Amino acid sequence: MTHAESVLVLDFGSQYTQLIARRVRELGVFSELHPFNTPLERIRALKPSAIILSGGPSSVYEADAPKPDPAIFDLGVPVLGICYGLQLIADQMGGKVDPSARREYGQATLEIDRHDDLFKGVERRTNVWMSHGDALSKLPSGFEPIAHSSNSPICAIRDVRRKIYGVQFHPEVVHTPEGRTILGNFLTQVAGLKATWTPASFVDLAVQEIRARVGSSHVLCALSGGVDSSVLAVLLHKAIGDQLVCIHINNGLMRKNESEAVVRTFRDRFAIDLRYVDSSDTFLARLAGVSDPEQKRKIIGKTFIDVFDAEAKQLKRDVRFLAQGTLYPDVIESVSFKGPSVTIKTHHNVGGLPKDMKFELIEPFRELFKDEVRAIGRLLGIPDVLIGRHPFPGPGLAVRILGEVTKERADLLREADDLFIQELHAAGLYDSIWQAFAVLLPIRSVGVMGDGRTYEAVCALRAVTSVDGMTADWARIPPEVLAKASGRITNELRGINRVVYDISSKPPATIEWE
Repeated sequence: MTHAESVLVLDFGSQYTQLIARRVRELGVFSELHPFNTPLERIRALKPSAIILSGGPSSVYEADAPKPDPAIFDLGVPVLGICYGLQLIADQMGGKVDPSARREYGQATLEIDRHDDLFKGVERRTNVWMSHGDALSKLPSGFEPIAHSSNSPICAIRDVRRKIYGVQFHPEVVHTPEGRTILGNFLTQVAGLKATWTPASFVDLAVQEIRARVGSSHVLCALSGGVDSSVLAVLLHKAIGDQLVCIHINNGLMRKNESEAVVRTFRDRFAIDLRYVDSSDTFLARLAGVSDPEQKRKIIGKTFIDVFDAEAKQLKRDVRFLAQGTLYPDVIESVSFKGPSVTIKTHHNVGGLPKDMKFELIEPFRELFKDEVRAIGRLLGIPDVLIGRHPFPGPGLAVRILGEVTKERADLLREADDLFIQELHAAGLYDSIWQAFAVLLPIRSVGVMGDGRTYEAVCALRAVTSVDGMTADWARIPPEVLAKASGRITNELRGINRVVYDISSKPPATIEWE
C-alpha cells in the first residue's frame, strides 16, 4: 500500500525493533520494517520519507556485523540511528567505535547539550534506557555531539545539513520517559513530516487501492469470524459491494457454535453475500495420523485453498482474488523477514499456502497490528462483541490439540475451551485478557473420580496479556477463577481429569502451543 509519508525501519536484530515501528505509527506516520540488507533499489522504490536504523546485538567492528548499503546515506532522506544504528552511522561515515570501558545496560541519565530539533521540549537531564557495550570514540566528519551521559561522552550526534542523527539510547521503550517526544521531534522537526496517518486515513486509502486493483472482478474472502477476517469482510464490502463473496468454511476445528454465529451475524447485520461450507470431514481426514505442527499448518492451508477453488468454480463468476486477514505479526513469525531472524512458525495464511495457488492474494492488513485492525473495525461500525474477541489461530483447534487431531479430541477441547471462556466472562476478566484458551495435551494422567481410578487427558489453560501479540505476559487470573474453571472442566466433561495453568511469557514461549 502506498502512503504519502512513510518511515522505513531497517532491522539489525534488536528485541525492540517492533516497538520502533509501533511508536512511529502512534505518532501519526506509517512505518514498516525491512531487513538490514534490503537492496538500495528496493529502498528507492519504497520512497521512504525517513529511515530509522534499529539497534542490534552485534558490534560494528566485527567481521560479520550486519551492515546496510552505505549509499542509503546519500539518498537525501533523513536518517535516525538508534544504539547499534548510531554506531553504524559512525562506522560507515568515517568515525570510530570501540568497546566501552564500562557497559551501560538499563536506566541512565542523559545530559542534553543542544536543545533544538531532536531534543526540543526535552528536559536538560532526562532518564533514558541504555543497552550497549560499545561507544563512539571519534565523530565522523560533519557531525557534532548533542548529548552525553556519565559513561558515554558522545551519546547523541547530528549532521544538520544532511539530516542524519544518532542516539546511543532507546527512545522507543517506555523506560525512556521522553522517548515519544524525541521520536516525534525526529519525524516533525528533523524530517518535516505532517504526521497524518490514522486508522481513518488507512480505510480511505485501502478502499481506493482495492477498487483500483480489483476492477470488475470478484473477490473471495476467507471469513473465519475472528477479528481480522470480520474487519476485512466489512472493509471489502465497503470497497466493492456485491463483487465480494465471503466463504465461511467449517473445518471442524472452530470454537463452540462459532460457525452458526458467523453466518447469522454477517448475513443479517451486514447483508454480505456469505456462503457456508461444511468441510469438517475433509479437513479431519487429511489431518489423520499427523502430529507435527508445521505439517498440520501446511495441510490446513492447502485444504483451505482446495475448498475455495472448488467453491469459486461453482460461482460461475470472474473470481481472481482471495482476500485474507493476514496481520504483521503473522508475516514476521512465518518468514525469515526481518534482520537476522528465524522462522518461528508457519501461519497457514502466510507460509502455508501452496505455491501453485490460482488466486491473487489481497491482504490489506498485512502491515498492521491487531489493535490497529480493531480500531479500523470500530470505524466501520462493527460491534464490540466481535471487535473485542480474543485472537483465534487460522488452523483453529488443530494447533491447540498437541499430537494427532481427531473429531473426538476436537469435540472435547471445544467444550473445555468454552467452559474456560464462560468463567472468564462470569468473573469480568475476559476484556482485560489479550487471549485465553484451552490446550489438549498428548498425555494422560491417573485420577480418581467416585472412588474409581481414571486415566484420562490433561488440559492446559493459557491466558496472556499483551498489546499487539509480539510480546506477552501470562495473565494473573485469581486462583478462585482458575479453580472454578478447572472444576467445571473435570466434572462436566468425560475425558479430562487434570487441568494445569501455563505461566510462560512470550518470549521465551509463543502464545499458542504449536
